[in-house]
Amino acid sequence: MGYEDVRFPAESLFLVTGGAGFIGSNLCEALLRMGHGVRCLDDLSTGRRSNVEMFMAEPGYAFIEGDIRDFETCLQSTSGVDFVLHQAAWGSVPRSIERPLVYEEINIRGTLNMMEAARRNGVSKFVYASSSSVYGDETALPKREGQEGVLLSPYAVTKRATEEYGKLYTRLYGLDTYGLRYFNVFGRRQDPDGAYAAAIPKFIRQLMNDEAPTIYGDGRQSRDFTYIDNVIEANLKACLAPEEAAGQVFNIAYGGREYLMDIYHVLAEALDKDIEPVLGPARPGEIRHSNADISKAIELLGYKPSYSFAHGIRLAIEWYRDNL
Repeated sequence: MGYEDVRFPAESLFLVTGGAGFIGSNLCEALLRMGHGVRCLDDLSTGRRSNVEMFMAEPGYAFIEGDIRDFETCLQSTSGVDFVLHQAAWGSVPRSIERPLVYEEINIRGTLNMMEAARRNGVSKFVYASSSSVYGDETALPKREGQEGVLLSPYAVTKRATEEYGKLYTRLYGLDTYGLRYFNVFGRRQDPDGAYAAAIPKFIRQLMNDEAPTIYGDGRQSRDFTYIDNVIEANLKACLAPEEAAGQVFNIAYGGREYLMDIYHVLAEALDKDIEPVLGPARPGEIRHSNADISKAIELLGYKPSYSFAHGIRLAIEWYRDNL
């Protein structure tokens, strides 16, 4: 693990918003294993209680079922907290095109509520999830912070807006914020179900059920797929980042590039399935190619991702075999 050398004061208390979700529950688990206190806030609209049930008996763990759109809930959940890892949001580009008002309420207003609550309660560091979607139609590869294009979806707009609030809260109020632009995270506990499920878990579930997955577009779109443990490392190291790095955003990825059709065949071979995918129409609002320059995170956060795509996909397949 790339975060095994990260050290916090023994009495540190972390708040993980969206802590019953894919990334959030993995953060909760890592922190509990490190011996820290963890407070989890989730309204269970997209997170799952089953993701955190195993933590309920842990003495350092507390679960709060609540909505980040409610400011009082945000205030109460941040009271006495040292570090906030803000993962609560609604994901999915296609769903954001269908429901832009909900995305504005949750992703923008909810994040602003959390930042303001953290400021009032004297939180030391506020680390929040952004997204590679903020690069929009910028075609240059690799993607570099400061070289963003025209935004292509309401989801991307919400993530860009939260970045601007993060910069503002550092500059205006002195809250140390660190924005992490995730690039296509995958791994254990990622939901394989539903119309908006991410590609890798959905492909695995369908192949295991001898179903033919649908690939939207020609399958030659590329992504910087990033294993969950790299993202855990980035969050923890951002909590220890110097104040000089506050108010900035960072690409969080492995720095690779995989084509969707190639990934499908890797999964089919690993699962010993001879099933051809179905090609569907390209989805509006989606980026064609994505590949991250992670040099800024390496330099300012000390980020050193140790899980390549090949390593991560082996671990992910093993987990789904045991848990689906």
